[in-house]
Amino acid sequence: MNAMNPLPACDLLLKSGRVFDPAQAMDQTADVAIRAGRIMAVGPDLAVSPRHVLTMSGALVCPGFIDIHVHAYEWVTNFGVPADDAGIHSGATTIVDQGSAGAWTFGGFKAFIADPARTDVRSFVSINLAGALKGGMEGPKLHNPGMVSCDELVKVACEHPSLVRGIKCHGESGALSYWGTTVLEAASAAGREADIPLYIHTGELFPVIETSRPDPSSVLPMVLPWTKPGDILAHVYSSMPDGIMGPGNRVPDIVRQARDRGILFDLGHGINFSFRIARAMMEAGIFADTLGSDVHGDFNSYHDFSQLDYSLIGGLNKLLALGMPLATAIAGLTLNPARILRDETIGSLRVGSRANITVLKTVDGDWRYIDAEHETIRVKTRLVPEIVVLDGEPIVPRCNWLIDVLNPAERSECASRKFTSVPQARTALV
Repeated sequence: MNAMNPLPACDLLLKSGRVFDPAQAMDQTADVAIRAGRIMAVGPDLAVSPRHVLTMSGALVCPGFIDIHVHAYEWVTNFGVPADDAGIHSGATTIVDQGSAGAWTFGGFKAFIADPARTDVRSFVSINLAGALKGGMEGPKLHNPGMVSCDELVKVACEHPSLVRGIKCHGESGALSYWGTTVLEAASAAGREADIPLYIHTGELFPVIETSRPDPSSVLPMVLPWTKPGDILAHVYSSMPDGIMGPGNRVPDIVRQARDRGILFDLGHGINFSFRIARAMMEAGIFADTLGSDVHGDFNSYHDFSQLDYSLIGGLNKLLALGMPLATAIAGLTLNPARILRDETIGSLRVGSRANITVLKTVDGDWRYIDAEHETIRVKTRLVPEIVVLDGEPIVPRCNWLIDVLNPAERSECASRKFTSVPQARTALV
C-alpha cells in the first residue's frame, strides 16, 4: 500500500464467495466490501483495507433474504413465533408478518415485536380490526364484515408507511360461504385508497357453511375481480381443491390471465404445500414470485410449535429439488419481495444498499421432505444459512428448527434452544 494513496477502508470484507444477486444478474466469484452498514463495493479481488475479513470460499453470498409471509405476533396470537427465530436465526434479514395485527392491535405489534427485534420486521395489516388473535378456526368471529373499517386501516397505513406495507385478507371457501366477497371488496377499496397491495389467502381455511359452499373451481373467478396489479395470491402450490390451481390436474387459463394482469404468486409454504401441484404449475411456467414460509404454531393450541416442520430454507430446498432454477428461487427471496415492499435499500447487493446479506453453505447428506399429500422426495444436498449480515453486522444464526433441521438427530440437538423469547447474547463473527 502506497502511503500517499492508501487503500479505501472498509469495516468488513466478505472474501471470494460466489456472489449471487438476481437484481444485478450477478453470479461470479467476488468480494463484498461493507462500510457503515452499507454495501461499499462488489467485485473480484477488491483493493480495500478491511478491519475484518471473512473468507467465503465455497459459500453462496446473496442479498439478505426476505420472508414475505410469517406470523410473529407472539403471545397475542396463539400461533405467533418469535420474530428473530423466524428472521435472522432462519437466514432472513427481513420478515413480513401477514395479518397477525389489525388496525386496533398494530400499536402493540410495533412496540413489542417490530421495534425490539433485531430482524427488520414489516407488516401487512389484517382487514380485520383485531388481527388474527386465534387461528383459522375462529375466522367467522374475527373476520366478519362487522370487524372491518377501511378508515382505520388506511389511517394506520398512513401513520406507519415504512412498516405497514400491505393488507392481509382471505379469498377461500369459508369466508365466501359466510359473506361472499363483502370483506374482500372492503380490502380492495382500502388497498386502492392507501396505495398498498393485498395479500390474499387462498385454499380453504375457515369453517364452511355447507349450504353455501362455493364450487371449488368458482373461487378464483370470484376473487380476482377485486385484485389490482401487484396484489399477491398466497399458497400458489396449495393442495386445497379451492386453491389457485383448483380441483383439476391442469393449470386453468384464469391463472395465466391473472399473471398477465400483474397478479403475483407467493409460495406461502404452510401446511398445504403439494409437490404434485408445484410440478404441474412449474411445468406450465407458473413459478412462485416469492417464497414466503408461512411459519406459525398450532392454530388450536397456545404457543405450541411441535408440529412446525417447514421453514423458509426448507421451502427453498424443496423447490430446488422440484426443479425451480436457482436464479428464480433466490429472486423470490430477494429482488421480488423487495419490490413488493417498495424498498430499494434491500433485496440487492448494489453499492449503497443496506448491507443485509444471507450466506448459504452446501451440506451433503440424505434428507427427505414430505408434503401435504404425503409424497416424499429425497435430497443429497441442501443449502443452509451459515451467517447473516444485518446492516453490516455478521451474525451466526442460532440453532433452531427453522433452519431446515428435519432429521430426528438434528431436532434432538436443537430442542433445548428451540423457540425461546429470552433475549440472547449477540453471536457475531467479528
